[in-house]
Order: sequence, then C-alpha cells, then structure tokens
Amino acid sequence: DVRLVESGGGLAQAGGSLTLSCVVSGITFYDYAVGWFRRAPGKEREGVSCIVNEDNTIYYADFVKGRFTISNYGAKSTVYLHLNNRKQEDTAVYYCTTNWGRTVAENGGGGGWSSLYWDYWGQGTQVTVAS
Repeated sequence: DVRLVESGGGLAQAGGSLTLSCVVSGITFYDYAVGWFRRAPGKEREGVSCIVNEDNTIYYADFVKGRFTISNYGAKSTVYLHLNNRKQEDTAVYYCTTNWGRTVAENGGGGGWSSLYWDYWGQGTQVTVAS
C-alpha cells in the first residue's frame, strides 16, 4: 500500500524557519514526484511546491518563491519542505502527495503541476504562524 506520513508542523513565530517531512512508502521513489499542498482555514487547497524525484525538477507557487525550499533524500524516501521567513498567511494544514514523475515533468510548467490529479495523500500536518 502507498503511504505518506507528514511531520514537523507546529506553532512558531513569524519570520522563523520550520522543516516539514514527508516519508513515502509503497512506491518506487524515483518514479514519482512528491508535492506539497496546503489548506488554510476557510480557503481552498492550493499547491505549494513539488519535486520530480528522478531529476529534481522543482516547481514553486509564486507566493512561496524565495521563502520555501523543497528537497528530497532518496535513501530515506523522504521529501522536505523548508519554510523560511514564515508569514501568518502560511498558517494551514500542509499535505504531501504523489504523482507519476513523468506526468509532472511534462505537464508541470507554468503552474500546471498544481492542477494535475495527485494520487495519494498524507493525513496532513498543521502549521500555525503567530505574529
């Protein structure tokens, strides 16, 4: 079975740093891309970033460019989302998800990655940014 487990969320002050982890199991890690999405209170889910594990193609949403960084560690089948210079509007439940790597690599440009159908999802981890 495919399983994604997020961790690393919590309450922190604005301007600081936090790293979320997503451990993936049940898939061949390098065949897939892993994405991070978030849902803030009262808002729709939105894509934050994703990485194609085979070649490290990376996409970011405009609202996190220059602040968040995504990375992977294949030996542990883990993808990280580093949240730097956090803002209150980053408060949300953050989810990781998987998609076929070639699909994301071929269709992900121009923000298209966030509109793709993503297959499996984790349970989410809450990030709360206080002023």
